[in-house]
Amino acid sequence: QVQLVESGGGLVATGGSLRLSCAASGRTFSDYTMGWFRQAPGKEREFVAAIYRSTLYADSVKGRFTISRDNAKYTVYLQMNSLKPEDTAVYYCVAGRTYLSSNLRQYAYWGQGTQVTVSS
Repeated sequence: QVQLVESGGGLVATGGSLRLSCAASGRTFSDYTMGWFRQAPGKEREFVAAIYRSTLYADSVKGRFTISRDNAKYTVYLQMNSLKPEDTAVYYCVAGRTYLSSNLRQYAYWGQGTQVTVSS
């Protein structure tokens, strides 16, 4: 059983930065691929980034966002730089027993989400 709790969301101006954190429970944390999805109102959830030993990014965030993990702290991070209004969404931390994937169906565990709002 894996439980995920996100934090670090908030309001930021265009061009600013935020770092999201996801605290995970479960003694097999290091065996899971971790990732982030996001969902804006009226839109489908979309893949943002994933990490196991390597990383995978959506084209829309490549070069601006960085995903990382600290297995000793059971935590995954998403550093978001050069934020744009189109990054506004609820961001969800996810975990799954899968290879790196952008498919939301590959992730069995989801957090409750944290709101990120980027103002113009």
